[in-house]
Amino acid sequence: MANIISKLQKIFKLQNTELSEQNNKPAPSSLSAHKEILTRPIKMSTMEEAPPHAKNQLNAGYGQSTGLQREHNEDALFTLSTMLAYNESSLPVGLYIVADGMGGHKHGEIASELAIRAMVEHVVKELYTPLFSLSPHQVDSSFQEILQYGILKANKAILAKTEDGGTTITVVLIVGKQMTIAHVGDSRVYSVSPGGRLEALTRDHSLVTRLVELGQISPEEAEAHPQRNVLYRALGQGETFEPELISSTLPLHGSLLICSDGLWNAVSDQRIGFIIASSPTPQNACQELVNEANRAGGPDNISVILIELPNQ
Repeated sequence: MANIISKLQKIFKLQNTELSEQNNKPAPSSLSAHKEILTRPIKMSTMEEAPPHAKNQLNAGYGQSTGLQREHNEDALFTLSTMLAYNESSLPVGLYIVADGMGGHKHGEIASELAIRAMVEHVVKELYTPLFSLSPHQVDSSFQEILQYGILKANKAILAKTEDGGTTITVVLIVGKQMTIAHVGDSRVYSVSPGGRLEALTRDHSLVTRLVELGQISPEEAEAHPQRNVLYRALGQGETFEPELISSTLPLHGSLLICSDGLWNAVSDQRIGFIIASSPTPQNACQELVNEANRAGGPDNISVILIELPNQ
């Protein structure tokens, strides 16, 4: 068993080396600092063992609510935190997804469920099964490729099984000290410092965000823009699109927050950060974040996942 875990640990040395070569800093401080990794298979000969007695567990909480102004919930979420540990070796792996079915489109709640099921099925087949089998073997695709193909499969499933269904999807995959994000739409991933400072790691694929990027409107104008919820990129709305893909090493401290716009549209970054920093556990924080969004009027469905990062 120790040999299996040692092999699993070393499987990620190649991609982590690529990341360190492209990033001088151990954890990027903004979205612009993220670098794409090179695409190549993960080879068994590149695996590296973790330090002895590393406290690297992933601790995640989640919360969800229909909100106060919607009749049903079109959001879906998924969390899976795993740990393979034996003797002095350990490998944390986590998969976390939020999908926000698009209001105003038929079968938004079906689209969000299909998106998550398709993604989970693909990641389990392409990553979890080869890594955690009795005879762990080479994973033939990079983490970015695995998530990209999962999103494309989710898009095809929605197009085939719903009538005009649409959804966002935001996926975070953590393997050891590496984080890979795949993102379509306006759900968000934030890095949260231990003191509660939020930094967005994803970019909204919305009309007003694009107008801000082009300098046609100000961020203040975007907040009150009548088309602020209109997306130009979403699953189920066409055959051809490119998901946003981000790879980096994990931040050294703090948390990762994944949420639908039902949270970030209703609660300020400052308030979100204060709740996270003052909550005793990720689960407590998630429940209080949902409560806070509802206290602000609960205008939309609310989904939130908070991942407490390992001590490194």
